[in-house]
Amino acid sequence: MSEEKKKIVRTPISSYRDGRFTEIEDFVVREAPVTVHLNGKEFVTLVCSPVELKELAVGFLYSEGVLRQRESLKSIVINEEEGLIWVETAGEPAPRETLLKRFVTSTSTSGRFRASFYSAKNTEGIPRIDSGLQVATREIFHLADQLEKLSGVFKITGGTHSAALCRHDSVVYFYEDIGRHNAVDKMFGRCFLDGVTFDDKFLVFSGRISSEILIKVAKMGMPMIVSRSAPTELAISMAEHLNITVVGFVRDGRLSVYAHRERIVD
Repeated sequence: MSEEKKKIVRTPISSYRDGRFTEIEDFVVREAPVTVHLNGKEFVTLVCSPVELKELAVGFLYSEGVLRQRESLKSIVINEEEGLIWVETAGEPAPRETLLKRFVTSTSTSGRFRASFYSAKNTEGIPRIDSGLQVATREIFHLADQLEKLSGVFKITGGTHSAALCRHDSVVYFYEDIGRHNAVDKMFGRCFLDGVTFDDKFLVFSGRISSEILIKVAKMGMPMIVSRSAPTELAISMAEHLNITVVGFVRDGRLSVYAHRERIVD
């Protein structure tokens, strides 16, 4: 079974059209909790599309600063059926209080869910991006169209976000998940495993550009993020400070540049 098919299930629904109900089957996106154990201890539970779990775990730990170098990842074991991941790293992980705080609410049924507690001070310690990247508007429109074409699960279910690592007019990696953070983490996880650098690449994204997403991009040293959706005020402020280009509302031959316009050329 393909990874895309693993993200989808059939379910009976009552469909109301033309003034009457019809009992049919429809496709919905799968959602499941996945628990990551780090060096023998339960670390975090992520709610996700339960595939590409290696990329998700590695990308999450990478973007949170737990994994810093490829050599520090000793092993990763995945039980997909049980939703369990065991990661072994060399040395002690970063203190938990230094991690980005977005997995703090606990429930008795589905594990820990994410919440947002970001402020401008979260940019402290993140260096400004130094990149000469320039991208043409035609390349941005092309990649936005490519993101939509690649989003097969969204076309069927309407229930996912997509993230693509791009270089000029080509897609390097693409991931799709019920969570926008997860989609980005999966992409970063693949990059970490493959030793990919980011100074000449950028993120094309389906979701809102929030401060959490902006910080992820900044931590990777990525100079630009492009989305079909909108940024938040805090994300724009952080982007100005960190020298990251923010492009939103890319659709129908239009786009809006919210920070560092100098990287966008005609």
